[in-house]
Amino acid sequence: MSVFNPSLFAQGGPMMWVLLALGLLCLTLALERTLFLHRGQIRSTAFIAGIKNILAKRRLVEALTVCEETPGPVAAVVKAALLHADADADTMRFHVQEAAIVELPALERRLGSIAAIAQVAPLVGVLGTVLGMATTFLAFEKDYMSASALSTGMWQALLSTAGSLMLAIPAHLAHHFLTGRVRAIVRDVEWSGNEIMKYLLTDYREAPAGDQEKK
Repeated sequence: MSVFNPSLFAQGGPMMWVLLALGLLCLTLALERTLFLHRGQIRSTAFIAGIKNILAKRRLVEALTVCEETPGPVAAVVKAALLHADADADTMRFHVQEAAIVELPALERRLGSIAAIAQVAPLVGVLGTVLGMATTFLAFEKDYMSASALSTGMWQALLSTAGSLMLAIPAHLAHHFLTGRVRAIVRDVEWSGNEIMKYLLTDYREAPAGDQEKK
């Protein structure tokens, strides 16, 4: 018999509805975060190489336009560096770090909610188990009791426990998966910021503008 059978679901007691609501919320958050992080993650190596090729032709405005049209924190950090291409190293680093501080918190948004659902789900299951056992003991106190009366509480206890685990396990996996995606993007942001600053402070400034325009 499937756990998703409506009649079996109803036997799990009121906590099953709480678990269902938490499951739908967790699914919505996980899908939203997955799509958001997918849009924000680009091939940073190819992106930086393309920006360098544009800058080699002294086309700073074109490089800025590419950054504006590219989604994600990597492009935002590179844009901050390009806007201060003529500044000193400390000023450029300050604005790059400022751009990263603005962009990175958006990556971690709602991950805490998914982690909270993964942690709360087993507690909801325990509560359902306790209520189910309480129902069973109440049946014992009656003068007349049947197997169906006793099984009602036991079903509630077992199903609420099973339902909580069925929610908590994928919620934990979703949180770990999304956290890994965030760490990957953060590494890309750090590498891209350092790479573009190094290029702007060395090759870009040392290359004669007249020579580059002739190429």
